[in-house]
This record gives sequence, structure tokens and C-alpha cells, in this order.
Amino acid sequence: MGRARRARKIAATAAYGGGGIAAAGAALGAAGWGLIKAEAALARRVIGSPFDSSPDDNGVYGSGAGRPFDIVVLGDSSAAGLGADAPHETVGAIIANGVAALTGRRVQLTNRSVVGAESSDLERQLANALEEVLRPDVVVIMIGANDVTHRIERSASVRALEQTVRRIRALGSEVVVGTCPDLGTVQPIAQPLRALMKHWSRDLAAAQTVAVVEAGGRTVSLADLLGPEFEGSPHEMFSKDRFHPSAAGYARVASAMLPTVCAALGVWGVDTVDRAPERRRGEGVGPVAVAAGQAVKEPGTEVAPTEIAGQSRGPRGRWAVLLRRRHDAVPPPQDPVEADQIQANQIESNLAIDHGDPATEGEPTASDLGAPASQSPTGAGNA
Repeated sequence: MGRARRARKIAATAAYGGGGIAAAGAALGAAGWGLIKAEAALARRVIGSPFDSSPDDNGVYGSGAGRPFDIVVLGDSSAAGLGADAPHETVGAIIANGVAALTGRRVQLTNRSVVGAESSDLERQLANALEEVLRPDVVVIMIGANDVTHRIERSASVRALEQTVRRIRALGSEVVVGTCPDLGTVQPIAQPLRALMKHWSRDLAAAQTVAVVEAGGRTVSLADLLGPEFEGSPHEMFSKDRFHPSAAGYARVASAMLPTVCAALGVWGVDTVDRAPERRRGEGVGPVAVAAGQAVKEPGTEVAPTEIAGQSRGPRGRWAVLLRRRHDAVPPPQDPVEADQIQANQIESNLAIDHGDPATEGEPTASDLGAPASQSPTGAGNA
């Protein structure tokens, strides 16, 4: 069964309240699980727990007149910033600073993530956040790693995430979910456990994308975002526990998520508009499960709900647009009039682009997603 089909099946099971199956356990058998448990115990000893807590990044970022943007962060230790030394080094703080720099407006950041959290904890975190922020402009969620390491049933994890996204969308707020990272890139975890972690985490990430987009949110694939950097610069990209990202690692994650957060907010920046997909970059429009399966292969890939010919759904489920946004440096704040003109020029340029060249060999193209690359992602994030 392909990843797209598995993602669709997991999400469907979650939607209809099924309990799912422990397929991996059945396949491995008792002896296999014994080996896996032994390797997991060894990994925990190697990784250790060198941190007392994550930095407190709650507060106001940037300056300027007018109502500040309200950004809420939910999730696990990656959302909390465990491994960062200072509050401004967390993913939430970097995103808040980026939005403030692009808009010249303040950003109120409310982080209610909890170290060690699973998807089932999101509802409580959201309730805690809404005690202070009645209607956030955008909610950023990073969740899934603990669901994999704690062997939580994937359909239960996806169901909890989808319910949280639907509650947020019912408030009129935007949602951006950083899907489960590829845990197969964590070097202290030995084989074959590392290979299983890779498989489980990617399947969960794909299913998360299906559920989130069905609920009207956007996802950004974190995949093996830190994998190549870990091998090349492990002391820079990962913290002293060799598991959680360092400040540089969190900056890498934030740079992948910032364009999508800006797009959800309608903030002008480098490739932050809801533009037409570019076929030569492997972008396109198609069934959400197919887009989800493609997204887990490349970190930083965004998947969002869209429409084709005024219809949000096709015979294979919700239509989704897959974009690979550019992760350039955050530009300085722009004059509002100048920014509007630049944004209009960018949209016009993207719509007029020549789609005649295919993507590079081996990379999925927009045609793989089953719809023309020129399809405009109208309605993305507003369903």
C-alpha cells in the first residue's frame, strides 16, 4: 500500500472514530519488539535529559502602532523550544520577529506548548491559550514526535489533531501545522529502530496533512529538515542531548514555516502570497492524500486546501495545492503602498510563468498531483 493510500486510510479511520490496528507490532512479532524495546532503552540512555525546562518566549515582539497580531503556539518540546538557550531562539519567537519585521506591527506571542506533549494534549493547550486570546490570528502547531516514540495509535493522534484544527477554524483563526519530523534522522537511535521510526513518522506526517487540510488548515512538512545538517554539523544543528534542535536548528525550522504563516496572515514577504503553483518546481493541485504523500519527501513543502472550478472536493477527496516556497532571508519592512505593488507584480509574474519545462528528473511534478499546474489556489486556508 502506498503512502498516499495509508495516509487516507489513517485519516479516514480517525474521522470515523475507529481504533486502528497495531500493524507494526503484528509484523515484528514478540522477538522483534524485544529488540526494538532494547534499542529504545539504549537510545534514551544515550540521549539523556540534560534540560530543566524550555525558555519562556511569551511576550510582545517588534514595535509599531495598531493592534498587534496574535500568534498562538501549541505542541510538544519542539514548539516549546527545548534545547534553545534564550527565548528569542524558539520557533515561535523567530516567526513572531519575522512577521513583525515584515509588517511593522507588533506580534503578541502566546505559547502554551508542553514538553513531552502528545496530540491528545492539544485540546487542553488550546483551552489554556483561549483564556488569554479569544481569537488568535494564527495558531502554529508542532506535534507528532512523542506520538511516534510513545507508540500512540496513529488514528487516535490524527483524530485529536483534526478536532483541534476544526475548533480553531471555527473561531475564524488560521492554522499552520508543522507535521511530524522524520525521526529516522536521529543518529543516537540504532537500526532497525531508526528505520521503523522513519517509516512511522512519515506515515503519521502524511496522515496529519490529510486531516489538517480536510479541516481547513495548512501544513508544512518538516520531514528530514535537520537530517543532512545533523551529519554535517551535529554540534551546530542539534542541542547537547543530540535529539532536540539547537538555536540554529530551530532557526532552520522557523525559516521553513514562516512563509506559510505569512501567507495565512496575508502578510507580504518573499513567496508568501497564495499564488498559482509552478510546475517546474514540482508544485501542483490534486487530491490531498497524493499531495500529502509527496510533501513528506521534501521538507518545507506546504499543503493547503484549494478549489478547482469552484469545487473544494473531487472524487478522491479534498483538493489541495502543494507549494515549495522559497526560504530566503526575511526582508526589511516595506512601505505599505510599495508592498502592495510588489505583491501585485509577483502574482502577475507567477501567473504568467512558462510551465513548459518539467521538474528535474526524479522529482514529482505538478502533473503527478492530477491537475494543471496553473490552477490557482483560491480558497486556501479559508475553508
